[in-house]
Amino acid sequence: MKKLFISGLFTAMTLVLGGCASTKIDTSISAKSQEERVQFIVLHYTALDQPTSLRVLSQQAVSANYLVGDENPVKVWQLVPDNHLAYHAGLSEWKGYSRLNASSIGIEIVNLGFKDTPEGRTYFPFPQAQIDRVLSIVKDLVARYQVRPEYILGHSDIAPQRKSDPGPLFPWKQLADAGLINWPKDDDVAQRLPAYELQLPDVKWFQQKLAQYGYAVPQTGVLDEATRNVLIAFQTKYRPAKFDGTPDAQTAAMLDSLIAGLKQR
Repeated sequence: MKKLFISGLFTAMTLVLGGCASTKIDTSISAKSQEERVQFIVLHYTALDQPTSLRVLSQQAVSANYLVGDENPVKVWQLVPDNHLAYHAGLSEWKGYSRLNASSIGIEIVNLGFKDTPEGRTYFPFPQAQIDRVLSIVKDLVARYQVRPEYILGHSDIAPQRKSDPGPLFPWKQLADAGLINWPKDDDVAQRLPAYELQLPDVKWFQQKLAQYGYAVPQTGVLDEATRNVLIAFQTKYRPAKFDGTPDAQTAAMLDSLIAGLKQR
């Protein structure tokens, strides 16, 4: 009786699975409202050496789609396929999108980050050969997934309250020169600067503009720690010579120039 039941169950399952396998799916009509899963590219530094970076990103709870080494010759590992979710962004937000792991490609760059010394904090540079590989990967991803320039970001852009990577020595300007990201135009900044030097906008203006550009920032009109952290993230990327979180005239001119550039696209 038991054998008969099992045999009947197997036959029923075979029929069901066979029916599923024979179902035809019509793919001749494609919905207009759709986009690539990959919307964002997020750049990080590992704050670890290469062997430790590889071990942590492949064997622990954190991961990345790509790891760019720092040894000569520079090696690149794809640790997570592009169509799989990597755990690199954590709690994150940009332009109202949150939990960006699901919609982003994470690129980790082997770099020790910084060290604190009696003279102050010092940052580790990125070898040009390593940056060349990063540029190559980003260019390829942009071509394949049509990632927008304003969606190529640092970890500090999407999580400014807790992350500072890839830091002030990462050469974002090289990505701008390659046409991959937006950048404030020098002549436009120079034209806007005198007005902001004469009358600096209030904190609320900075908060509104930073939010318009994409950052998750309080809208309180108060220069609190959270707002300073967002200003630091912005300045670290676009004005790495000075990133103290102070809402000054040059920061205002650069921010306004960037937003104006987005409107013209």
